[in-house]
Formats: sequence, C-alpha cells, structure tokens
Amino acid sequence: MLHAKGPLLTIDLTDRTATRTDIDDLLSETIGGRATATHLAHERIPFDADPFGPENRAYLSTGPLQHARMSFTGRMNMTALSPLTDGLCSSNAGGYLSRNFADTGASVVELVGESNELLAVHVRDDGVTFEEVPELEGALVPEVSDYAEEHHDLGSEHCVAIGPAGENLVRFASVMTFDSRAFGRGGLGAVLGSKNVKLVTFEGDARPDVEVPADAAAEIHREAATADDSMKRQGTAGGTEFINDNFSLPTHYFEDYEFEHAADIGGNAVEEKKYKKAACSQCAFACKLPTRDEETGFETEGPEFETIYSFGSSQGIGDLLDVMKANELCDQYGMDTISAGVTVAAYLKSEDEFGNADLAQEVTEQIARREGVGDLLAEGVHRVHDDLGVDDMTMKGMEFAAHDGRVLHGLGLQYAVANRGGDHLYAEMMGLTYGGVIETEGTLDKVETLIDQENFCAFRDSGVVCAFSGQYIEPEDFEALFDADYEDLLDVGAGVIERERHFNNRRGYDRADDELPYDLPDIDAALAAYYDAREWNEDGTVPEPRFDSGAAQASADD
Repeated sequence: MLHAKGPLLTIDLTDRTATRTDIDDLLSETIGGRATATHLAHERIPFDADPFGPENRAYLSTGPLQHARMSFTGRMNMTALSPLTDGLCSSNAGGYLSRNFADTGASVVELVGESNELLAVHVRDDGVTFEEVPELEGALVPEVSDYAEEHHDLGSEHCVAIGPAGENLVRFASVMTFDSRAFGRGGLGAVLGSKNVKLVTFEGDARPDVEVPADAAAEIHREAATADDSMKRQGTAGGTEFINDNFSLPTHYFEDYEFEHAADIGGNAVEEKKYKKAACSQCAFACKLPTRDEETGFETEGPEFETIYSFGSSQGIGDLLDVMKANELCDQYGMDTISAGVTVAAYLKSEDEFGNADLAQEVTEQIARREGVGDLLAEGVHRVHDDLGVDDMTMKGMEFAAHDGRVLHGLGLQYAVANRGGDHLYAEMMGLTYGGVIETEGTLDKVETLIDQENFCAFRDSGVVCAFSGQYIEPEDFEALFDADYEDLLDVGAGVIERERHFNNRRGYDRADDELPYDLPDIDAALAAYYDAREWNEDGTVPEPRFDSGAAQASADD
C-alpha cells in the first residue's frame, strides 16, 4: 500500500528540543495524514487531557500523494484535542504548504508541551530552531507572514500561523497557511495559542522518495485541467441558489429555510467579483476565488458557500461586499468562518439585529480580541446559548454547517454520529442527496451508505486528497494510486473513525451525545442500526477490548 515516508518529528516546546522517531511500520498501516495523526493522538494524548493544557498535542501530517505532481493534492492534515468539541478533531487545509512540509523529511510533526514565551518554530531538514517573537503578540495573520518573509526569506506558503483569535483562545480559532487557507474547524488555532506558538515555518531539501504511479496521476491531472466545471468559476458558492431553491439555506439563525437575497450573495455574484484564477499546490483545477469589489477596491479570497451562509443568510445579510469583509476579518484574525458567523448570528438574534452588517463585523472583531461581548461569544454557541436566549444549534459543541440536516435527513444522521460534530465534510452525505443518489427524507435506510462515506472520507483525508476531487477520482483510480484494494483503503478509514470514537468515549462521550437538537424520522432506530453495523455497544461506545485502555495515558507519561 502506498504510504507517506519519513519520521515523526516531536517538538517539545517546554524544553525546546526536537527528536525524530521512525514510524514507517505505522505509516504502512495508516497511509499518512489523518489516519496516522489520529493513531498517534489516540496513543499519546491522555484521555483526560485539557485541550488548553500542555498535555494536549498537535499533529501536522502529510500523505503520500503530496509527493506527486497531481491535481487535488495540495493539502495536509492537522489533528488535536479540540477546545470546541472536547474530542479528537482533524482538519485539513489547502494552499502551498504540504510540499514544503514534505521537504523537511518528516511525515508528521508533533507539538508537545507549552512555551513560556511567544514562539516562532522553524523546522528544517537539518534541525529545529526556536525564536522568541514578543513583537508578534496580537499580530494579524498577514503581519506574521510579512515577518517570516522579512526575517527568514520564507513566504506564507512555508508557514502556519495564528492570529489574535488563537492567542486569545477563541474556541473556534483557526490555524492559517498562505494567509487565507485554514485548518478551520474545531479550534485548532487555540491549541497553538495555548502552547504560545505564533508561527511554524517549514523548509528543506530532504523530501522522501515516494513513487506515486505516474500514469494514474497524469490522467487525473489531465481531467482536472480540461474539465469544464462551474467550480472553476464560482467555487462552492455556485451551489447557493440551487440549494436555496430546492433544499434549504438556513436563514436568520435557523428560523427560516430560504433566503430572499440568495442570488445577491450566490455563485453568479461571486463570479462577477472574481478577478483572477487561483489554485492550490500542483492543482490544475484552480477553483479558488480571489475577489475584488471594483467600487471600493476591497479584496479577499472567497467567500465560499459556507461563509455565504454563516455571514450572509444566517445573519440576514444580503450584500456580498459585507460577506467579503467578514470573510477577510476571519482570515486576518484566524477564525473558522462557519463557527464565527453562526455565533455572531446567534448574537444578532438575541439582539433582534438581523441584517446589521456593521454590528456583525464589530462583534466579529470583538470575538477575536475577547473584548466586550466578544469574550462571551468566543466560547461558541454551545457554551453561551442560554446567556443569549437562543436554541443550541450545534452538534457535540460544533456549530452546524450550511447544509441542513432538518431537510437532508441522511446528513442529519451524519451530524448525529460524527465524532467531529456538526461538520458537513465528515461524510459528505449532502452531496449524495443533491445529486439524487439518495432520497432527501429518511434515516434508517441510509446507515450503510453513511458508514461507507465516513470510511471513505477518513481514508481520503489520509492521502491527503481534496474533497473537490469527487467525480475525477473513482475507486479504481484510488486502487491504482495506492496499490491496494479499495476495501482495504476503506478499512484504513474505518480505523480512524473507531479510534476517534474510542478516544471520545474515554472522555465521557456516548449515545447521549449523538442526540440532535431536532427530530428526524426513525432516528433512534437508525442510531441503533449504525452502532450495530459498526459492532459497537448499544450506548454508542466502542467495546473496550478493541484498544488497550491504558495505552494513551502510559504513552503520554513516558
């Protein structure tokens, strides 16, 4: 089976040391990316760790396809104990980081402990250096990139950084790379903030030799380059009006199911403001969205569909420029646009201020700096909904994505069981519904499909392969690329799901945490069927003999 190569690089921020450990046996079983990081996190983070404590560990990991000149591979994974969900969480980001990361020779970088001073950590193929950077306290993400360029001659494509939101432990802070690409969901930026790490750079000339089948990679790259796909013009924003008209675009913090101004902030409107092409590393699909408002000269990258929902329809805001400004604020301050936008929407509902874009942007900045009401809202909807007097529209503490589980019942079931909570990319059941592969209504008949989707997405995140590769990489292509039977690849994904679930079980998660904040048909029976198909206990827990229950604590204490 094709897999990433290179050692685990453990960086101790307390002692300011770095050690490399051979993990080739683990990589051969887990491929790389999310699977490898999840295995390490399960074994090395104590089950009772504090997400903001030094015992939490953050993992950056790449996969074997980052060693190919192939579209849909300019991505990498990050995994840690989430301050937002209080469970294991993985997120991946695009841009140009992954190949610079691979050039250091490492397959996984593990950040442990915490620094007593704000740090920049510089990872090279010949070692790791630590630089105290008190002057970067409170710096916006682009300012951090400028510092790396000026002082180390390294552009943003070599960096991961946090903004003020991460430093201030906003529970949905992002880790940013290339200034506008985010390890977004789950608050991983706050994990780096708790460790006092502002910046990590990667550079080297020691990329391991991973032989990706050239013919399979070339064919996929060719199709990505020649395809006439609306994604190339409008990104995910292109689905806005279709979803609004045919399914649901959550509006006014889930009060309404459609938004009258969807066309004003949707795909055509975004395309009108797109002024050049942009892509991720080695990708000919080029679906990114550099946009400019010609009247004001304001520029950002995006917004994508999720931001159109969170800072648009969810807040009752129908001016695309306002959504663009909010998108840029989140990139600069380092925050997940979904959680930030939905949290601001909950606040606007509590104040009867839907549609007030100026207030929304003011509050967004207050959240990042934990000033005024922002200090409360920085905790996320789940922890503050009672204070606001609104419904808790989250799952496992994570704010819901735009795709509405109240209408797309298969997605609702996905949200219920997902270890990550209210994230649409955990199994992507919405895509099957929009494409007519599965029916909109019903849950019980979708259990097996959901399990296959979960396993596939977890394997794909281990590759690491972009979610937008969809119709361009079929099962037989994955078999050719990874030199393995497709079912064996899905088994790797199944192992990820089970380790995440077991870790969260040991933190107290069980069936009660799979309860949605709304009713769906046959949901109790569907949950039971899902647990049974996974061979888990009736209470949604993984049978203890599957893993050595003391391994994580023992490894972390060593």
